[in-house]
Amino acid sequence: MRVARLDAPDDFDGWRDAARALAVEGVPADRVIWQVAGHANDLFAAEPEVAPPPEPALAAFRVPRTFVDLARDVVLHSDRERFAMLYSLLLRLRDQPRLIDDRADPLRRKLEEMAKSVRRDIHKMRAFLRFREVTDDAGERFVAWFEPEHHIVRANAAFFVNRFNTMRWSILTPEVSLHWDTETLSEGPGAVAADAPDGDPIEAVWKTYYASIFNPARLKVGAMLREMPRKYWKNMPETALVGELVAGARARETAMIETARSTTGGNIEGAWAALRDEAAGCTRCPLYRPATQTVFGEGPLDAAIMFVGEQPGDQEDLAGRPFVGPAGQMFDRALGEAGIDRASVYVTNAVKHFKFEPRGKRRIHAKPDAGEIDACRWWIEQERMLLTPRLTVALGATAARSLTGQTVTISRERGRVLTLADGTSGFITVHPSFLLRIPDSVRAGEEYRRFVEDLRSVRDTIV
Repeated sequence: MRVARLDAPDDFDGWRDAARALAVEGVPADRVIWQVAGHANDLFAAEPEVAPPPEPALAAFRVPRTFVDLARDVVLHSDRERFAMLYSLLLRLRDQPRLIDDRADPLRRKLEEMAKSVRRDIHKMRAFLRFREVTDDAGERFVAWFEPEHHIVRANAAFFVNRFNTMRWSILTPEVSLHWDTETLSEGPGAVAADAPDGDPIEAVWKTYYASIFNPARLKVGAMLREMPRKYWKNMPETALVGELVAGARARETAMIETARSTTGGNIEGAWAALRDEAAGCTRCPLYRPATQTVFGEGPLDAAIMFVGEQPGDQEDLAGRPFVGPAGQMFDRALGEAGIDRASVYVTNAVKHFKFEPRGKRRIHAKPDAGEIDACRWWIEQERMLLTPRLTVALGATAARSLTGQTVTISRERGRVLTLADGTSGFITVHPSFLLRIPDSVRAGEEYRRFVEDLRSVRDTIV
């Protein structure tokens, strides 16, 4: 047997280096024991390493970037077998490089589920962690307690450093503690909940803010409990208000609906039509001046899936409908192959006016900038509030920015089910126009098949 020792439970670099060396040497997965220093699973620490029998050496081989990204997430999982499962898949990829795209493969599917669980845990730490103010020898300090399900604390450190850069803070967890002094991030041993303070005056301000933004029209208690499990409530001051707010939400929601009925004819169709008509006169950014017209979304208003593209193209601008040009035709074909009826989904764009550069008689597509995307976010948010789709799919980087409010690397986030700021689910993939721009026919075919697989994942997500 071979023993591979890692420095920490989230030691991706250590796992990668060990896995690479073992794979090149040709060591089978069942001949490797993975150990984490100082952890309870270090069962064979005193056992000598036994040299493996001679086996033919493997030449070094490349693995898809998708696998590397998957491994980075899975290494953070709490499952003790994660290192062995990743190494097993790595060996199989040597002879079956396309296996990484086979979501029907049991091991590949299991690892993706583990990665999703890790990403959810990362999101929960960012969403549900609450700092409380204390005073030490250097002045005010903010301390938070959090109990992650997986080994995600170090992976989340940069987020909190960037978000709370000017604060002195500590994040205490059972496994490791993080400390930031406005210049240097340091680690400490794990802690217990009693080490964190119970409350402080800032909570009164936060509760007032939370109550003011609580929206009864978006209240879904079941979804709230899934996305904000009760295990985190004790650390979040605003949850003391949830019972009261939920109790009054139905009456407030009824009042809001009655107001909508009085102004829109009493149904969602009327509200949507009013929103579309309002968008037709939009002047939120300069793009309305050269464009022919606003291109609003279309599709059934009870659609489970909303697709968000970048912006209307030349043909969409003239027709006043989204996704009717070459990219739309490819989109329709891919939807059909994925088993999704175009007539059953709602399609719209992050930017509602065609941005272009005139070249003679032609109008050449120009990418919307951040200001134009942000100016149009209000319309997307209104569409999503009215339709309440179960899944919103961003097609390309512009749509992803519109939905998340930040720049997104498609290659890293593609194919993931994300939790958006309003608690609903999102999914990111490429825009079909990307497929039209690939000059190599072989690669274009491969990317098209991958796009269809993404759409199948979208279909399976809402089944």
